[in-house]
Amino acid sequence: MLQFLIRRLSGAVVIMFLIGAFTFFLFYTIPQDFAQLSCGKNCSPENIAVIRENLGLDKPITTQFWEFMMGIVSGRDFPQGHCAAPCLGVSFDSGDFVWDSIMDRFPLTLSLTIGGLVIFLLFGLGTGLMAAWKRGTALDKIVSGSSMVLSSFQIYFLGPIVLSLLVYNTGWLESPKYVSFTDNPGSWFMGMLIPWAVMATIFTAQYTRMARSTMIEQLQEEHVRTARAKGMRQGYVFFRYAWRGSLIPIVTIIGMDLSALLSGAVVTEFTFDLAGIGRLAVEGSLTKDLPLTMGVMLFGAFFILILNIVVDLAYAYIDPRVRLA
Repeated sequence: MLQFLIRRLSGAVVIMFLIGAFTFFLFYTIPQDFAQLSCGKNCSPENIAVIRENLGLDKPITTQFWEFMMGIVSGRDFPQGHCAAPCLGVSFDSGDFVWDSIMDRFPLTLSLTIGGLVIFLLFGLGTGLMAAWKRGTALDKIVSGSSMVLSSFQIYFLGPIVLSLLVYNTGWLESPKYVSFTDNPGSWFMGMLIPWAVMATIFTAQYTRMARSTMIEQLQEEHVRTARAKGMRQGYVFFRYAWRGSLIPIVTIIGMDLSALLSGAVVTEFTFDLAGIGRLAVEGSLTKDLPLTMGVMLFGAFFILILNIVVDLAYAYIDPRVRLA
């Protein structure tokens, strides 16, 4: 297990380096004057030259790349001050360090992700298991039909409807907003409640269908039928053998969804006017703020790699048939 972890982490470092190199040369070799972008339209040639020197754009491209990669490891010095590691550069638009901008937005994205994940996993897996347990009954048909309908909804469609009903027309709930959990746990919960509910509605339907189908498939496995033939209780067989085997595809999808949400739930954040990582990435793209866009891309790639390793480790724990080779 330890050798596997070391090997995967080493591979993740190499992949992150390749992603960093690809994004750097992709952005910095396009025919654009980044000093001009940073300075604006009405900018004198003298100011452009100063900005180009401050950003290190007057150096060879290989030197710029080396300084960029070393900044991630050990930090860099800019006219604004020292950018501590992991330094992802300076925003062209705001002049702030990219890493600081990401960290300012990350608590909101983390709250949105964790809260929604807990809700839709509890309800999605719970209803999926009940539907599989009661396969062919009225409960199974109701759960399957409801999940089919709800999974076809989209956040940008369901979100405005919920806001109209619960906020604008009735005033039962306040508009979504982010308040730090450490400042006011109650306001934090109420501010995230509507986004959580909308996300959970859509994701719950997807996980319900997946949990039901994988559980039914596992119930047809030979080792499960053998356990039944030995006279083991139905509930014991259901949770001890079938449930554990059905978790493999579910854990895979959880890792994918979690990495995507932590990288920035763009549609959710725009629907509810929340300033998270996803909105930051869009703002960077619209203003052609390439250091900011690169930083968000690398930040998302990091979570994708780490969560893939976590998922692989979870396989071995969940299913003893899996061997980490």
